[in-house]
Amino acid sequence: MSEEQLKHHRDAIDRIDGEILSLLNRRAGHARDIGEIKGSGVIYRPEREAQVLDRIKQLNPGPLSDEAVARLFREVMSECLALEKPLSIAYLGPEGTFTQLAATKHFGHAARTVACASIDEAFRLVEARTLDYVVAPVENSTEGSVGRTLDLMVSSPLRICGEVVLRIHHHLLRNREGMEGVARVYAHAQALAQCHEWLNKNLPASVERIPVASNAEAARMACDDGQAAAIAGQAAAERFALTRLAGNIEDEPNNTTRFVVLGHQDVGPTGRDKTSMIVAAPNRPGAVHYLLDPVAANGVSMTKFESRPSRAGLWDYVFFIDVEGHRDDPNVAAALQGLKERTSFVKVLGSYPLAVL
Repeated sequence: MSEEQLKHHRDAIDRIDGEILSLLNRRAGHARDIGEIKGSGVIYRPEREAQVLDRIKQLNPGPLSDEAVARLFREVMSECLALEKPLSIAYLGPEGTFTQLAATKHFGHAARTVACASIDEAFRLVEARTLDYVVAPVENSTEGSVGRTLDLMVSSPLRICGEVVLRIHHHLLRNREGMEGVARVYAHAQALAQCHEWLNKNLPASVERIPVASNAEAARMACDDGQAAAIAGQAAAERFALTRLAGNIEDEPNNTTRFVVLGHQDVGPTGRDKTSMIVAAPNRPGAVHYLLDPVAANGVSMTKFESRPSRAGLWDYVFFIDVEGHRDDPNVAAALQGLKERTSFVKVLGSYPLAVL
């Protein structure tokens, strides 16, 4: 390609960049005007963002992928929203955790992510309205549900207003090159379990596996310990300037974690929604079948059903249920009414848009 041809394309890109910049600022102006009209009302509307992203993907002619344009417009919306009010998002810290990555994926980089010492603290800060939303892990495709998040949702007044699905890649990290002298590996207990077979094959049995509060905490500890390695993601590796000894060491190639976004608001329908709830059933034969009959009778598709001890009495359980559709959809509303007629406890955790992958 000649210099003249290169110049032609570069000049065109410069002109297009100027047009994009002008259009972005026009969009931001409208977003700011909307904020002024709404005044002190709810700033963040998950259903509106989901509809915008769905529309953008439908309009996308390529060559950029649908996932790429969704990421770009997520950041555009994040910056425009920050003109009204930067959102504050609680997550299980320290910096560099997958939960922080999930929060940024959902809210964009203009949101302020706040590290908390525990999931409990993250919930409390949002319940007290000190922060706006909490992002918390709820289940992993390999290791199952995150019990503490489920337990907190039983009693918390917060409502689910979104979900995030994140591919999880674990790396073995150290503050120097080479495996020589590694005596212990720090990681969250779920990360140790997700990498169990790789660790068995690649590390001596004498290397101690030490569970810690989070993978980012593991990276921080390995940063100061010359005989330690850590299992963590790329963000933690960069945050603590660690060397990657091995990459993508998770045993399952499709290792994925689902996170929920919780706040104080209800979310309107989008046409592609999920409803999460907690129900209790009496401890007697056939109780679960009797309880779930309204779900099947109204043609509602159930995507999750999981039991947890209720903590109210010995051998008492509550059931976490996810169904397709919004609580305002006629068939879902009818199923919920049927559930309420058959049990003393039904708590709708929220209806919210399906995750944008």
